[in-house]
Amino acid sequence: MTRDPRRAAVVTEALSWELTPYHERARIKGVGVDCAQFPAAVYEAAGMIPHIEPDYNPQWMLHRDEEQYLGWVRTYAREIERAAVGPGDFAIWKFGRCFSHGAIVIALPEVIHAVIAGNGVLRGNADRDEELRSRAVKFFTLFEDR
Repeated sequence: MTRDPRRAAVVTEALSWELTPYHERARIKGVGVDCAQFPAAVYEAAGMIPHIEPDYNPQWMLHRDEEQYLGWVRTYAREIERAAVGPGDFAIWKFGRCFSHGAIVIALPEVIHAVIAGNGVLRGNADRDEELRSRAVKFFTLFEDR
């Protein structure tokens, strides 16, 4: 996977959420989480960010152009090219009118994310899953090594 213990901690924490049901605006492992709260909880548990409480309407991406999610991400991470992405980095896709669906990279193209249609936290393939590969994506890192 990775030799960097910080990256390994993020991936291990993310995988510990697998099969947690999808629930809008929730953040309780094994009970419910959405695609905004999932990475916030994982990066916090791994010691990468402080506790944050993103304030959002679960349907904001359908009605607004404002890049609200990107704003939160850019507070803690910097954008990187796909070629530089490593385990524990963050991917965000454009759903609706803005970038609004996040995932944690296990090892590209494998990611883990909270999926409303999949009913919870699942592994996915950014190159094969039609819902992901057909959309614009940006990558970010919270690590200094890239």
